[in-house]
Amino acid sequence: MQPLEADEPAAVGPYRLLGRLGSGGMGRVYLGRSPGGRTVAVKIVHPHFALDEEFRARFRREVAAARRVGGAWTAPVLDADPDAPVPWVATAYAAGPSLAAAVAERGPLPEPTVRALGAGLAEALAAVHALGLVHRDVKPSNILLTLDGPLLIDFGIARATDGTASLTSTGVSVGSPGYMSPEQILGRPVTGAADVFPLGAVLAYAATGTAPFSGDSSAVLLYKVVHEEPELHRLTGDLRDLAAACLAKDPASRPNPAEVAHRLAPEGAATLMTSGWLPTALLEQVSRSAVSLLNLEATPEPPSGPFPFASPAERPLEEEPAAGEFGPAPVMSAPDTDRAPLDGAPPPPETAPDTPGRLTLGVAAASEPGESGRGRRVSCTVAVAVATALVGVSVGLGALLGPWSGSHDTAGGKPASSGDAAEPPDPGGTPSASATAVPDRYLGTWEGEATGLGGTLPMGTFRLTVHQAAVGQELGRMRQTDELGGVCADVLTLKQVTRTKILATSKGADDNHTGCNPTPHPVELTPAGDKLTYASDSSAEGNPVAHLSKADR
Repeated sequence: MQPLEADEPAAVGPYRLLGRLGSGGMGRVYLGRSPGGRTVAVKIVHPHFALDEEFRARFRREVAAARRVGGAWTAPVLDADPDAPVPWVATAYAAGPSLAAAVAERGPLPEPTVRALGAGLAEALAAVHALGLVHRDVKPSNILLTLDGPLLIDFGIARATDGTASLTSTGVSVGSPGYMSPEQILGRPVTGAADVFPLGAVLAYAATGTAPFSGDSSAVLLYKVVHEEPELHRLTGDLRDLAAACLAKDPASRPNPAEVAHRLAPEGAATLMTSGWLPTALLEQVSRSAVSLLNLEATPEPPSGPFPFASPAERPLEEEPAAGEFGPAPVMSAPDTDRAPLDGAPPPPETAPDTPGRLTLGVAAASEPGESGRGRRVSCTVAVAVATALVGVSVGLGALLGPWSGSHDTAGGKPASSGDAAEPPDPGGTPSASATAVPDRYLGTWEGEATGLGGTLPMGTFRLTVHQAAVGQELGRMRQTDELGGVCADVLTLKQVTRTKILATSKGADDNHTGCNPTPHPVELTPAGDKLTYASDSSAEGNPVAHLSKADR
């Protein structure tokens, strides 16, 4: 937890803030305390979202849906004000690490703890599904390990299956690469079974220290989820059988959460918690966290007036998870230099892959964010590997699709750099008489919706500005904006002007977040009547195409 800075609010609604827990593409999370002394996690959306009435309406509906969620193993929504100048929501806070942090620090959990964990989560999901909701993002970082049992958190993207609108639009997949169900990845109808699939993955991760699908990029992970069997060789007995059943590709073949809970705890999850469910090392860590929490003191009387937030461009994020998240799970772990494996647990693997980052595919923009927004250009990569079922493609996924972290993998299977040689002659036309001058019909600002994978994957709004340039000079810039305000910017360098089109090299801007694709790739600009077609030859982004209209007339 970080101390509050001078320009941050000291209070939100009735809650006095104690410190900042994290920040993300959607907003910031603070640790707060109610007038009655209850500790809460207060999530505040970024101010530029508050200016978007569509976002505010969706946020209001999501809060209403999340308020319905309750139970022993969930962190309930306690309060919210979607109509505040800066919308916020307060949820119950529990001292304890996330499952992801606990396993990363101490290795796999012992089997009794895994059984209690799975039973509690299954009962939580059963309660959620009974309300007609689907969590859609069950993963280790959204599970807190507390003294009383596990807590499933982050219902901010929960979607009502009875047609209630959500923060995602039709056809959008929300989740984390290694913990998304196949149907969720492929954009098919999602039911409660989509939460059972990642529950099986969570069981495997907790028991072995590794996720059942491994890979060095989001694309590889999601390809494996859809097309390959999970790696469960380190699991044994009925835990392996249960995890395998949950990880069935066919949603209809998976057990429902109530069945999972019964198989793990026939007498109910609570019976596994009564005698202490955490191993000694974790129990001590959580206890220290609880004591530290009680010792925290709030700041003096908060100032009056609105939140002292500046414009979005003046609010850079210190750390940015993928867009659409509020930030890290609200946990607080006391310092601990003893990282011995947990008692009763199997030895940790030699290497444990990073917990896959959150991913959102195919979104549409509705607002103009600040430069600190984060886009999801590389996230569209994932759909290339899974939505088109590249089983017979000879090019390896590692070469075809850059990793989520934004490495120097090449696009299209060939090396690329800002110093690429000139493009080959354009088959659609010969160089114009003035190859160094950009015709007037291209100049100006253009905007329109983009799609990838041959028109099957929505990719948000593309806004392209073209100005006069000579070959080798900057031709303009293109911004991709998603529904939640995330942004990636590309710089276009002029390569060639023909009689029918312009060829350029597009490269991610230096100030982009690492979630954007940094690899240079060719693009074509082709006039079509009073419109301009933007076509990118980048398999790492799904080869997006946008039909743009003049935006500065």
